[in-house]
This record gives sequence, structure tokens and C-alpha cells, in this order.
Amino acid sequence: MMRFGLVVLLCLLGVTAQAQTTDLKRLGTENEALNWQAVGRLELAGRGFCTATLIAPDTVLTAAHCVYDSATGRALGAENLVFRAGLREGQAAAVRGISKLAAHLEFDPLGPMNMQNVSHDVALLRLADPIPSSELNWFALHNDRVTTGPVSVVSYGKGRADAQSRQRECQMLERQNDVLAFDCDVTFGSSGAPVFSHLNGGGRVVSVISGMTMHNGKKIALGMYLPPLVAELKTILRTGSGPKPTARIRRLSVGSGNATTGAKFVKAPGS
Repeated sequence: MMRFGLVVLLCLLGVTAQAQTTDLKRLGTENEALNWQAVGRLELAGRGFCTATLIAPDTVLTAAHCVYDSATGRALGAENLVFRAGLREGQAAAVRGISKLAAHLEFDPLGPMNMQNVSHDVALLRLADPIPSSELNWFALHNDRVTTGPVSVVSYGKGRADAQSRQRECQMLERQNDVLAFDCDVTFGSSGAPVFSHLNGGGRVVSVISGMTMHNGKKIALGMYLPPLVAELKTILRTGSGPKPTARIRRLSVGSGNATTGAKFVKAPGS
């Protein structure tokens, strides 16, 4: 049923990418990368990397599947993860270990790329040491309604792992329930990359990249509606304990034997 839901979403995408969608550009100089240093590379215990974003001095946002071993569904220990903010040509604006993480309980690390998984593919990571705002400015979340239209994406990826790349403008094409579809240019390693709205002149994180699929020969990036998920995950990181039996969140801390890991970028079969 959830797989059918993703098919329905794709069928709604009769919209063609609008002309203002721009090409992906490598942020090769310090000046180009300066405003985006809160977007970093999350390194996964030698198993690859994802993209992640600093959203508070001590908190990083990424995709849930990035903290799971895609083969076993077991957790990568938080102590094995490293966030390299603004990594470019081997130099990072800040480097921090991870002390604790929370991934959404309704995300299944061994499940298919369906509406259920994409809409819950979110994790928050607590940094072992905060990055003060005097050192690096973090990005706020977009907490208003989301609409179709222009967004931007900053990401790392396969073949462009040594520096961020930015697509200055791509399009949110459709929303079905809590799954958002974009025409943004993403690839392996772009999992967890922030999608920015630019209302009122400022970049706010409106979604993170969960995966991609192909529709009518075109690549479609998929993300989720963030606000309720992030609010729940923040509570878990703050209180250090999960809710009662109806819990929708799984808390994962250093040395946890519970599930999480995965550097694999999700693709639909045959895409």
C-alpha cells in the first residue's frame, strides 16, 4: 500500500521542471562556500558519508538511513560518526564527534523506499562539543507551510565528495501527505542534504533529501515535511528518554546496540 502511495505521487508529477531550475555548481572557493559552512559531511565509520546540517550549536540534522547499516539494520555507534562542517579540499570549518543520536521509530532501515519510509527518514545528532555561533552560524528550520516552487540544495555526493555543491534554484514539484518531490540534482552521498526555502531573503531548511527515483526518464529527489518530526526528535535528545509505549521515536546513544546505520543512498528498484 505504501509502495502504491509512492507510485501515486510520481503520477502526480505531470509538472515539468521550470526554466529557472539551475545547474549544480561546485563551491570551489572560500568565498563561495562561506555562507554554507553549516552544511557538512557526516562520515560513517569508514562506510561512506552523507550530508548533514548544523541546526543548533550542538545539533545536526540528517537522514535516518544514514545512521543505519543498510545490510543488517543495526546501528552505527554514535562514537564512530564524525561531522565535518563546511568540508572543502580537506579543510573543515569545524570538526566534531557525535555523542548521541535519535532516529525516527517509524523509519524501517531494512524497508523499501515507500511513502512510510521517506516521510520518516530523519535523524538528529547531538555533537560531543557544541560549535558556538561565534565560530559558525547554524541554519534555522522552515516551520511554516510548504508550497510548490523554488528551493535550493547544498550537498556532497559521489564524484564531488571533497567540496560542497549548490544548486541555486530547483523546484519543489509536489507534496503528497508528508512526502515532498523535487527536481533537484542529487546523487549518492546527498542523503541528508538540506533543501532550503528562501522566503523573506533567508535560507531555512524545509526538508532533507531521503533518496531519488526516476520518473519518465527524469530524476526526482524525495524528502519529507520536517517540523513535527524534528520537534519530537529534539524532545528525545533533550530529555534523554523516549515516550511511553506509543513512542514514535527511537533514541540511540553512544555504545547503543539498537538499530542504526547506513551510508547507502536510497534508490527505487530499477532507477
